[in-house]
Amino acid sequence: MTQVNETRVDGMVVEWDVPVEMDDGVVLRADVFRPEGDGPFPVLLTYGPYAKGLPFQTGYPSAWERMVAEHPDVAEGSSNRHQNWEVADPEKWVPHGYACVRVDSRGCGRSPGYIDHFADRENQDFHDCVEWAGTLPWANGKVGITGISYYAMNQWLVAATQPPHLAAICVWEGASDWYRELARHGGILCTFAEHWFDMQIKTVQYGLGENGPRNPVTGELVCGDETLDEDTLERNRIDYAGLLRSHEFEDDVCRGRMADFSKVTVPLLSAGNWGGQGLHLRGNVEGFVRSASTQKWLEVHGLEHWTHFYTDYGVALQRRFFDHFLKGENNGWDTEAPVQLQIRHADGTFTPRAEASWPLPGTQWTDLYLDGEALAPAPGETAEISFDALGEGITFTTPPLPAETEITGPLSARLFVSSSTVDSDVFLVVRAFSPDGEEVVFQGAIDPHTPISQGWLRASHRKLDPALTTDYRPFHSHDEPRPLTTGEVYRLDVEIWPTCVVLPAGYRLALTVQGKDYEYPHATTSRLSNFKNDLRGSGPFLHDDPHDRPSGVFGGRTTLHLGGEHVSFLRLPLIPKER
Repeated sequence: MTQVNETRVDGMVVEWDVPVEMDDGVVLRADVFRPEGDGPFPVLLTYGPYAKGLPFQTGYPSAWERMVAEHPDVAEGSSNRHQNWEVADPEKWVPHGYACVRVDSRGCGRSPGYIDHFADRENQDFHDCVEWAGTLPWANGKVGITGISYYAMNQWLVAATQPPHLAAICVWEGASDWYRELARHGGILCTFAEHWFDMQIKTVQYGLGENGPRNPVTGELVCGDETLDEDTLERNRIDYAGLLRSHEFEDDVCRGRMADFSKVTVPLLSAGNWGGQGLHLRGNVEGFVRSASTQKWLEVHGLEHWTHFYTDYGVALQRRFFDHFLKGENNGWDTEAPVQLQIRHADGTFTPRAEASWPLPGTQWTDLYLDGEALAPAPGETAEISFDALGEGITFTTPPLPAETEITGPLSARLFVSSSTVDSDVFLVVRAFSPDGEEVVFQGAIDPHTPISQGWLRASHRKLDPALTTDYRPFHSHDEPRPLTTGEVYRLDVEIWPTCVVLPAGYRLALTVQGKDYEYPHATTSRLSNFKNDLRGSGPFLHDDPHDRPSGVFGGRTTLHLGGEHVSFLRLPLIPKER
């Protein structure tokens, strides 16, 4: 077994590969970066699968190069030798009196074991790592959890286990609903998680040994000293593609990978991204709204998924939060507005604004009705519009907006549909067009050609959960199939993910209803090193698994029924200038 190796590196005391024994005897491995001296120091902890010894620059070169080129403050003040994907740079935290602890999750990096992400075993491991870190001899007994994406998603889960030493969590772009946000959008299988597992998990699995990379700082093998054969590696990980496909409905397996928000009572900062369609944004908002914590804040920003976590803006925000809850500093954080938004404008710029709650106070819930191919202020004549159920659909557009218009909050739509088959998938895209007719798209969390917002629903999953459905946000139970009868009309209430945009006068707003993933018509070839597909508007969050959408069931024709007893509308959260 590797011995703990304590060194002085870049002004920090560093302990490499510290053993952390779990209750079943499996020994996980952690790197610890801390200040000189006996402490006590608060702990910033991350627990996740991306290998603590793999540099950001090596594992995710395209993301790193773009980030530091466009945001040089990220690289300033650090040697950047200890930068890792989606976790804090210790050189930005240790000088301020924090210890940074990085744990390789079970089965990943230098930690042996069976990979089963977000399951009970992993949640217990994380809980035990919090307690281990909080009782280290130099620790002050307060542990904060930080990190992006995976390192954020599992924060909801471990917080619900209520480790005694957990003092605060900063959930930076972290989904909170395994079924609705990672596995299936509106009941439609999303292929992202399968591809993510192939590209980002298998590539750093424990046991790759000599077939994996080396840590350029320590010279150690990133994925453990053992080199296991492929059959053994396969036995040591869950079949994630099979897991996703085999749970079409939300069952106990799915619910076991989702947090009980009533048990999330720790102080929290939930930081989302307006461009996070397809994975994280909904979860950041849901976690903020539904968590039982009495000390909670929501922040939403723009730009790429990872960028602001590392910028001066993001680090300063996190530090004020953690300084208050981990160090006990009276820095005014407790008087900050509960909702802190970077308001997004049509030109891609942002202005900060503080709000008292979510949805925003004074929101004017406004319905625009589907009428012919228009979005109108009142219902129109009775009509039927059909389209290829797996293809391009219909776009409904407003006249030029008479004044500047802000849309901030959750959206939804009510449709009345019939199908020539026993099921139908609807893809809803909220779009904007400039006065010259060009579509306005935004830098999303992943994709550079992201529309205002999107929503999805499989018609056979239309059943609503009355306890969680509101006037502005339908919540689907996904607990039983309700197949369609050919030609019969059904009401679909479709959740559209939260958004924020300020459109100038003269712009047009549009809703597209179609049968496939959105693509920006003018998308250029763009791909990041950690994704399998080109980024053409929907990022890696695609719904193109032929087994999930066989043409015999989801092909044919989908018909929209408008007007009369079938009043269809898009519900918008309009924010007046004066409130």
